[in-house]
Amino acid sequence: MAIEIKAPTFPESVADGTVATWHKQPGDAVKRDELIVDIETDKVVMEVLAETDGVLTEIVKNEGDTVLSGELLGKLEAGAAAAAAPAQASAPAPAAAAPVAAASAGGEEPILAPAARKLAEENGIDPNSVRGTGKDGRVTKEDVVAAVEAKKSAPAAAAKPAAPAAAAPIFAEGDRVEKRVPMTRLRAKVAERLVEAQSSMAMLTTFNEVNMKPIMELRSKYKDLFEKTHNGVRLGFMSFFVKAAVEALKRQPGVNASIDGNDIVYHGYQDIGVAVSSDRGLVVPVLRNAEHMSLAEIEGGINEFGKKAKAGKLTIEEMTGGTFTISNGGVFGSLLSTPIVNPPQTAILGMHKIQERPMAVNGQVVILPMMYLALSYDHRLIDGKEAVTFLVTMKDLLEDPARLLLDI
Repeated sequence: MAIEIKAPTFPESVADGTVATWHKQPGDAVKRDELIVDIETDKVVMEVLAETDGVLTEIVKNEGDTVLSGELLGKLEAGAAAAAAPAQASAPAPAAAAPVAAASAGGEEPILAPAARKLAEENGIDPNSVRGTGKDGRVTKEDVVAAVEAKKSAPAAAAKPAAPAAAAPIFAEGDRVEKRVPMTRLRAKVAERLVEAQSSMAMLTTFNEVNMKPIMELRSKYKDLFEKTHNGVRLGFMSFFVKAAVEALKRQPGVNASIDGNDIVYHGYQDIGVAVSSDRGLVVPVLRNAEHMSLAEIEGGINEFGKKAKAGKLTIEEMTGGTFTISNGGVFGSLLSTPIVNPPQTAILGMHKIQERPMAVNGQVVILPMMYLALSYDHRLIDGKEAVTFLVTMKDLLEDPARLLLDI
C-alpha cells in the first residue's frame, strides 16, 4: 500500500519551507518513526518521520525545492521492507562487510531513534556497531553517546590511519577557485531582519562597564555546592545578567516595551531572549516569565536551549516572542560591539569578554576583571536618560549581587 509522505503543518508565522536533506533514497528500507527528510523553515528545521515500515519508492520534492504546508514530498510503500531484505541479501557482499552484518541482529539494520541517528551521523558512528538498549533493541541517543565516548577514549594510534582523508582541504593549495552555496533560509531571514531593524529604527548604542570580581568570587565560592544542590546545573554568569536585567526592566518599563504601528505596548512580564549561536546561524530562544525564575532555573533553561540549538531541535514556540534580548559575544572573545535590536523589541543588551584592566579605586590603581556592557535601543521610544539609567542599574546590581537576592 502506497503512503504519501507530506510536509508537516507549518505554524501561521511560517509561509513555506525548503527540503533540506533527504536521509533516504528511492529503494531504501525505512523503519517506523525513522527520519526520512528534513524541512528547513526560516525559524527551525522540522523532521518528517516514517509512519510505518516500508520502502521509499518515490521522491517528489528534491533537496532545495520549496514546499507548502501539507504538500506531497514523496511516497512510501508500506510493508515492503521484508521483501526488500532478501533482494539485498542475495547481492554478494565484500568480505570486509561480514563483521558489520554480524553486529546487527539477523543482518537487519538496527532501529534508531531520530535523535540517535542524527547524533551518530554527526560523530561518524556506524549504527551497526552500536548495541541498542531500548525497547525491541532500539538504539537510543544514550547508546550513541556511549559509543562516541568509547570512540574518543580509543588509542590515538588507531585513529591515525583515517586522519589523512579527514584532513583533506576543500580547495587545493594555489588554486583560484570559488564555491557558491545557497544561503540557508534561517541565515536569509536573520539577514532580512537585521537590515529591517537598521532601516526602520532610530538605533543608538550606549555603553558602561562592570566590575565582575564580586560575581566571580561568589561563583567560585558556591559553584560546587550549587551544582550538587541543583542536580548538576552549573552556575554561570548569564543567570546573574538575566536577573539583573529583569530588575532593571521593571524600573525602566520603556526598555521592555515594543512599538506596534503608532502604539506603544508595555509588557507586564519579562520574557528574556538569549541569543545562541548554532551551525545554522543565530537563534534567540526565550526564557518565559524570567521574573519568576531562580538562578538554577535560568541556567538550566539556557543549557537546554544550547543543546537543542546544536541538535537543531528548537521549536518555533521556543523562539517566538520575547520582550528583551541578551547577547553574549564575550564567549567568542569579543571585547566591544554594538548589537542590533531584534524587532519588535526596542532594546538589546550586549555582554562581552571579561578583561583584566587597571582601574582607579579610592585613589589606588587596582587590576580588576572588567566587562563592557552595550545597550542598543530604539531612540523613537527610549530616551538616552532611560538607557543610561538601565545600564547603571545593571552595573549596581552586578557589582553587589546580594542586592539581587534581597530585591533592593
